[in-house]
Amino acid sequence: MNTGSISISYRRYALGLLLAVNLLNYIDRQVLFAVFPLIKIDLRLSDTALGFLGSAFMLSYLLIAPLFGWLGDRWSRTKLASGGLVVWSMATALAGFAPGYRTLLAARATVGVGEASFGTVSPGLISDYFPKEHRGRILAWFYVAIPVGSALGYLLGGVLGQMYGWHAAFLLVGVPGLLLAIPIALLRTPPRGGDDVVPRGTKEAASAGYAALFRNRSFVCNTLAMAAMTFAIGGLAQWLPSFLNRVHSLDVAQANTLFGATTVLAGILGTLAGGWLGDRWQKKNGKGYLLVSGWGFLIGTPFAVWAILAPGLAGCIAAIFIAEFFLFLNTGPLNTVIINVTNPAVRAMAFAVNIFFIHALGDAISPSILGWLSDQWGLRSALLITPGVMALAGLLCFICGRFVVQDMAHVEG
Repeated sequence: MNTGSISISYRRYALGLLLAVNLLNYIDRQVLFAVFPLIKIDLRLSDTALGFLGSAFMLSYLLIAPLFGWLGDRWSRTKLASGGLVVWSMATALAGFAPGYRTLLAARATVGVGEASFGTVSPGLISDYFPKEHRGRILAWFYVAIPVGSALGYLLGGVLGQMYGWHAAFLLVGVPGLLLAIPIALLRTPPRGGDDVVPRGTKEAASAGYAALFRNRSFVCNTLAMAAMTFAIGGLAQWLPSFLNRVHSLDVAQANTLFGATTVLAGILGTLAGGWLGDRWQKKNGKGYLLVSGWGFLIGTPFAVWAILAPGLAGCIAAIFIAEFFLFLNTGPLNTVIINVTNPAVRAMAFAVNIFFIHALGDAISPSILGWLSDQWGLRSALLITPGVMALAGLLCFICGRFVVQDMAHVEG
């Protein structure tokens, strides 16, 4: 099917549908943390056992992503996305019937399997519906689901859990995904690469598989920059509410509500602004997406420092907002770079590798590292690691800029 035969209205429908599914992705991912206190009391769990419920999701998500990346470049992307949606929605809903810890643990691990299937194929699928020059904005809309869906997961989980219990919370947020599975499966699929001319070496790239990605300098540098970004975001998300509680004397509810509202607003504005700026700058400069991201990280770094060192609450929250704005600014541009420097035949594998490394080197380890450093130095001093990691991400973006124009030209043939 030629992309030109797909109307603009249908492309927007596809984007809206995939955005809705991505919102459910993050709602179902985060709802667990909203009901942690209820599960702890009901199942009489230690904090270690409680924390492993989150780790089980991340482990299965990381480990299964490479398999779905390989499948995504060889099989129907809409069927994989739909199948993943069914698996994680059913697993979330069935967690509502979990009689004990082991069953709940298995359900959360299965959520990771389903979300890995959707996560590896959906960015490339969306980008193929739209022209290359609009990819930054399109992916920004898709990824605005991260702050919004996460916030909705906390909100719905908290409200439903408080009113009806944690079992009902899982059941009620899991069911809606099943309603969208058929529309996803029936989406008209654009050709791999979208409106781009199919580059030379497509078959060779597909056969080379994962090995070729590790020889792609732009892909490697970009992934490392995203891993640093994810390290910072994950560490801040985990520890800033506790920081507000300990340093600025907010109670737990106030700290979570204030930080959550700040993150949602900064996340939406930063993600959309980054997509728009990236597309505009890319038209003027072949490394425009990376320049937006590199400068975004560097501008955000001193504000992250001020957020941690500010003596008053108002200054702290204002600095958190600005730092998170510049962190989320990079979501659309850096994901677009992955699309632009990888052959259409291996883009699902590219996102699978990216998913593995940004989480394995990022938010899978940053909360624990910051927690250990907090025990040694105190929480405020430990959090000062995150601005340094943001600056490292900016440096990696500029290094990536040395290779990106050449690598994009190689893909385009």
